[in-house]
Amino acid sequence: MASRLEINFIRLLSRCESLASEKRGETEWRLEKYVGALEEMLVALRKSPSKPTPEVLAEYTRKVNFLKGTLEAEKLSSPTEKALANQFLAPGRTATMANERMSVTKKVHTQTKARCTGEMRDELLGTGSSGKDEVILFFFSLLTLDGDLRNRRCFPLDERQSAAELDAVLQHHHNLQEKLAEDMLNLARNLKNNTLAAQNIIKQDNQTLSQSMRQADLNFEKLKTESERLEQHTKKSVNWLLWLMLILVSFTFISMILFIRIFPRLR
Repeated sequence: MASRLEINFIRLLSRCESLASEKRGETEWRLEKYVGALEEMLVALRKSPSKPTPEVLAEYTRKVNFLKGTLEAEKLSSPTEKALANQFLAPGRTATMANERMSVTKKVHTQTKARCTGEMRDELLGTGSSGKDEVILFFFSLLTLDGDLRNRRCFPLDERQSAAELDAVLQHHHNLQEKLAEDMLNLARNLKNNTLAAQNIIKQDNQTLSQSMRQADLNFEKLKTESERLEQHTKKSVNWLLWLMLILVSFTFISMILFIRIFPRLR
């Protein structure tokens, strides 16, 4: 027969499971206090002379650790961290109260996983999801389903599928995970190759641009030299023309003087 300490422990544990299954606000403090009291009662129960069997103690410990882990996961800021932390929690295998058909911790675990997955999906899709975000979400969904199936193997009486069917489903999802990992590896390899190819193209373009700039500088220097030569040639042509005009005017003036001297005016 259960001791009074164990009865009180079971009642408090049932109350904690009920609170954990409900939607709580940020100001809710009772569950954390109750879980702390459960830990103290569990330690006292282990030291009690009329302590339960090791299997029952192990089940109590599993449920208390699950509730404690749920509280710690809720304190995380990121939905992804919450989902990953919740993935590693192990709910209780049996019901706490006799009138319960299944373990409440299993129900809480399922609700928490669904809520964390929904929050993570909303965060990814709400901030402009990319292909990488969808891959992460799909990969986490596979991990979640894999963990669910592994947990179901621990409760053969509550599941309708046989062990062979579970192994087949697990193998199928394991193959999907391997294929996804291989696709991500190929994607990373292709991205690396494209980056290297783009780097080589940019390097070649830079070399071509440098050669074009050097050729443009040479052409500019040649054009400058030819312009100076043309300017000097133009100046020389103007000087010769000026001297020629002066000589022609002087010759004309002298010729007129001589003509006047040689042929005097008729009377």
